[in-house]
Amino acid sequence: MEARAQLERRLSEYVTSLRRYALVLTRDRDAAEDLVQETLTKAIAAADSWQPGSDMRVWLFRILHNTHVSDRRRARVREDAKLMIPEPVEDTDPTRRIELQQVLDALEQLPEAQRLPIVLVALKEMSYAEAARTLDVPLGTFYSRLGRGREALRKIVGGMKTTKLKLVV
Repeated sequence: MEARAQLERRLSEYVTSLRRYALVLTRDRDAAEDLVQETLTKAIAAADSWQPGSDMRVWLFRILHNTHVSDRRRARVREDAKLMIPEPVEDTDPTRRIELQQVLDALEQLPEAQRLPIVLVALKEMSYAEAARTLDVPLGTFYSRLGRGREALRKIVGGMKTTKLKLVV
């Protein structure tokens, strides 16, 4: 508990330096401020892992840097996932085209954690292990997200099939 109290007393000494470094990393004042806030929150939450007597500045900068890298990785995965969802395939059968568009719309309704596994496996044809590594999650977590996503997709698409389709020509 002493480490936490000491940490909280000394955090304000480093806020300006953290803001400058965050601004260099993000090149955006608002994003830099968000990054510093997230860093300070993580530092306080992990206060027990800081060793009194060690260089607090290095510890805080490492948290900030790792948080920035993680945020960029997550943003890149989100962007990649958006690119992975294909545009509707041109099909001469209007009913088939509508059904395909409904499935893609249903896929968009899923939470990202459930949508990405489906996209990687079904549309990008990755193995489960490759997809889990891409998302940086354990294989068991990947399996459960994929299963929940498939079930949710079935429910959404099933609900669409029971409603009447209105064809607009």
